[in-house]
Amino acid sequence: MKFLFDLFPVIVFFIAFKAYDIFVATAVAIMATFVQIGWVWYRHRQVDNMMWISLAVIILFGGATLVFQDELFIKWKPTVLYWLLCIILWISSQIFGKNLIRTMLGKQMILPPLVWQKLNISWIAFFMFMGCINLYIAFNFSVDSWVTFKLFGSMGLMLVFVVLQIAMLNKYLNTFVPEASENKVVAKDQPLQEKIENRTDKG
Repeated sequence: MKFLFDLFPVIVFFIAFKAYDIFVATAVAIMATFVQIGWVWYRHRQVDNMMWISLAVIILFGGATLVFQDELFIKWKPTVLYWLLCIILWISSQIFGKNLIRTMLGKQMILPPLVWQKLNISWIAFFMFMGCINLYIAFNFSVDSWVTFKLFGSMGLMLVFVVLQIAMLNKYLNTFVPEASENKVVAKDQPLQEKIENRTDKG
């Protein structure tokens, strides 16, 4: 359900476009984003930074689309959002030394530092790719094709990427298990003799 809720503005954009046109769809998407944030605030009394960024981008590019009656702006909106996320992840990692992917997922899984770094880089590359492919579709195909891709194509690529990420992480998640007595992380493939010695030392 959360996945569909996150896609709410995109879904209503698609429906409004099919029923009316790109400008009505843009206005509906802006309103849907406000509704989405309002609902999250009502339920949790806080809103994720990602949602604020999405709101700012849709207001800027969606508003420009409506003011100038030019679909060019809304076509750029996904690319700007993807590349903005790409830049944020890169700057946080390279300049501030903070891995935002680890910050978001660190409580759900235990991974080696190098794996967190690879995960961060893979998301940076993915967002860069998504921004590029959005521009390619937007300027080489019809508006109808672009709107369809915006919902189904982007969602499909995201699902494939997440599945590949899970497959990649699975071997690391299976390698590290928490030791209940000490709340530490012990490698499964650690030699048995070494494990016994560790337990002997504890005694």
